[in-house]
Amino acid sequence: MTQRTRGLTAGARPARHTCGVVAPPSTSPVPRSPWTQTADLRAELRDTWVWLRRPESPRRLLPAIRGHLGAAPASTAYAFTLFVTWWTLRGVGDSVERRLIFSASTNLYNMRHNPVQVLVASAFWTEGGFPWATIAGFLVVMAYAERWLGTGRWILLFATGHIGATLLTVTGIAHAIDRGVIPLRVAVAADVGTSYGFSAVLAALAFRFRGRVRAVWAGTILVALGAALWVEPTFTDYGHLCAAVIGLAVGATASLFWHRLERTAARKAR
Repeated sequence: MTQRTRGLTAGARPARHTCGVVAPPSTSPVPRSPWTQTADLRAELRDTWVWLRRPESPRRLLPAIRGHLGAAPASTAYAFTLFVTWWTLRGVGDSVERRLIFSASTNLYNMRHNPVQVLVASAFWTEGGFPWATIAGFLVVMAYAERWLGTGRWILLFATGHIGATLLTVTGIAHAIDRGVIPLRVAVAADVGTSYGFSAVLAALAFRFRGRVRAVWAGTILVALGAALWVEPTFTDYGHLCAAVIGLAVGATASLFWHRLERTAARKAR
């Protein structure tokens, strides 16, 4: 119940009428942002465990999965698209597969000639065998993030991580080639996948939780990606770390902005 409704219930006078029109309130409430709607991870895990232990859980499992995926249409569609592109590669020869992967790669050569095309296309292709882990990650982790942020914000965050980390990685490759640190063939190496956008969203998920869990979540991701870069440094590992930093920066900025906006609105309402 809003403050205005409580005042009327308590017997306060209604707003004055001028020429039959109700005078508008002096301030308008600021809508709640998902960046300020944090959760207790332990409470969520406990509730999930209690739900799974109910006798009727097996019967309610399929509707629950359908509701989970239905509330995350972008993540579900993304997982299906990855399956389609993988199936497409299975139906063509090795030479055609290499050409398709190369045409969608965000390597230095393609980024200089078709940057927009490869930035979009590279996020929908995977190399190797069936991408079980990637598809499962989208249906579980990314779907959870989309349900929290909303489809529009999730797409924007994923695209920001994918594009930002790609641009930073390509810049690093160009600088290394110009200085002779790495061979020129790296400029035409295959580079496709969803991992940059995934890393950004995964890092930003730290702001879904409150307290110590947030710090542990963010710290674990940075330490894991930093260790991978230190043990066997590749430009892909560099891109993963850049994407995680982008996700944390977006989450921190959005969280700080909306918390201040809501506090300012609350002070004006008082």
